[in-house]
Amino acid sequence: MAKLFSAIRVGPLTVKNRLWVSPMCQYAAEGRRGGVEAWHRVHYGSLAAGGAGLVVVEATAVAANGRITPWDLGLWDDSQIAPLASVAELIKAQGAIAAIQIGHAGRKGSTSRMWEGSTPVPPEAGGYRADAPSAVAFTGLPVPHELSWPEMAAVAAAFGAAAARARSAGFQAVEIHAAHGYLLHQFLSPLANRRSDSYGGSLANRSRLPLDVVAAAREAIGDDMALMMRVSATDWVDGGWDLDQTAQLAAWARDAGLDHLDVSSGGVVAEARVPVGPAYQVPLAAELGRATGLSVNAVGLIDSAAVAEQIVAEGGVDAVMLGRPLLRDPHTPIKWATQLGEDPAAWSPPQYAIAGWRRHHGPS
Repeated sequence: MAKLFSAIRVGPLTVKNRLWVSPMCQYAAEGRRGGVEAWHRVHYGSLAAGGAGLVVVEATAVAANGRITPWDLGLWDDSQIAPLASVAELIKAQGAIAAIQIGHAGRKGSTSRMWEGSTPVPPEAGGYRADAPSAVAFTGLPVPHELSWPEMAAVAAAFGAAAARARSAGFQAVEIHAAHGYLLHQFLSPLANRRSDSYGGSLANRSRLPLDVVAAAREAIGDDMALMMRVSATDWVDGGWDLDQTAQLAAWARDAGLDHLDVSSGGVVAEARVPVGPAYQVPLAAELGRATGLSVNAVGLIDSAAVAEQIVAEGGVDAVMLGRPLLRDPHTPIKWATQLGEDPAAWSPPQYAIAGWRRHHGPS
């Protein structure tokens, strides 16, 4: 059996394979109240039917002003549980693990959609106040509001409440978004966190709010759900967040109840020089797995069955997440399985059997 299509344990869960769907913002909540639309059901149902072992629903805001754009999904209110439950059920019905990423945009919030330029959305156009650890703006965006101590406590509580709602919606795993320059990453990185109190300065202080969030989420979901966290392993900037600091944060988070680390990089400053290339973040994930003992996945420019299989077969990385390849073709997992000599008939939708996967996409 190809290692990529072998099962793996993530906390209390067994995931059927190691090829997973990365959280990808859809900016499709047209009512601007964080609600699920028909687009989300079609999109996530297709991805689950395509054969992925675990599907992570896009960054879902824990507060109304924690959205990246006014068109983001949300879990800040109980009314948002039932619509998201329909998405979780669609994913699980195809044999995939239903996960959801919860996050807060921080100073990168209240912007237009990426195809509209990611420019600031003012209050009169449906925008909202952006919060941050310090009153330091991200390039091209307004100066954010610096959070007070009570407001930081409210953020941690909001993550916990959103995790509890995710459980009520039937999700099996929750991923905390602490990457890509959003609020928790802003607290971690000295490039964005200029505080002089006990939430700034030292690594322990900068990690305080993210670790409070891990503890709150673990308490909210109990022991029968998996708790994951996406991190940016480095800012790719001298004097910023780096791999050694990430390893320490991950070890602290593991001790607070984290099960799995989703490893990405960058995003906190626009000026970073990121050495983008095929599978460029795999070494970061492998090092964090060795350093912490946590299961880890890599993500980023993994675009062939052979490369994905090599990544997990070498043993340093437990799974891979795909993004853009799945937007191009949601059935990529089935196709890659056949290319690696696997027969997907046992786990792909029987309605698709007539496609003749092995005949048309198997090894030549």
